[in-house]
Formats: sequence, structure tokens, C-alpha cells
Amino acid sequence: MKLILTQEVAGLGSPGDVVEVRDGYGRNYLVPRGYAMAWTRGGEKQIATIRRARDARQVRDLGQAQELKRELEGLSVRLTARAGEGGRLFGSVTAADVVSAVRAAGGPQLDRRRLQLSGGIKSLGRHEVPVVLHPDVTATIPLEVVPA
Repeated sequence: MKLILTQEVAGLGSPGDVVEVRDGYGRNYLVPRGYAMAWTRGGEKQIATIRRARDARQVRDLGQAQELKRELEGLSVRLTARAGEGGRLFGSVTAADVVSAVRAAGGPQLDRRRLQLSGGIKSLGRHEVPVVLHPDVTATIPLEVVPA
């Protein structure tokens, strides 16, 4: 099955890429969740639109990515969250929470999908949050989660 990706899918591709996947994977997972749409000749026009939107969000070059990395790693990001006994959080800290905390700390606007935050942060303390800025550049944001 030939599909056009509308969102980043790990191990498969970026938005605007045309990929060939098994029928069940495409029909039962990618299309219903909005990660992809069926490839058609008319869909070729939409690929250009998707790629333009991706390019607008994406870091332009390696030099800019390294500059952004230095800026992010120099920040002191602090996030308050409600916690119970033993430092365990009620809920978890999500990628959107981290992005807003970075912005509040005076950092740049980031795309939450670039954060490599699997499962969220569920405890108080210091955490390292990796961010893929460019295929060759990964920054680590120092994050301190404190009780509210």
C-alpha cells in the first residue's frame, strides 16, 4: 500500500514522504490515526504543501542547529508540578509542558514532536530531556521538576 505521511513516524519517514507499507499497517494504524493518507495522483499536490509546512518548522541548517543546541543546554529550565509522597507526580510531565517551560525560561520555541520523551516524566528531581534539532544534532535540556 502506498501512503503519503502527514506526520513524523519513527522508523518510517517525515511528513510529505511517500512510503510503501503493508496493507494492514496502513489501513489499521497509520490512516485511522491521521499519520498518513492514501496516495493518489491528486495527493501529489498536497505533498508540496506538507513539505512547505515541514520546512517552515524545521531548523534550516547544521550551523543553526548547533547554535540552538548551545542555547538550550545553557538554559536552566524549572517546572512545577503537583506531587504526592515520595516525590511521585500526580499525572506526568508531557512534551507540551516541557516546551512551555523552555519558552518561559527564555528559550526558543520548540516543536513538541522533536522531544524524545517516552512516557513522560513521573517523578520530582533533575531530568535530561533529549531534543532532535537536526538529523546530526541532538540537544539535551536540563529540566528540574519541583513540587507545586
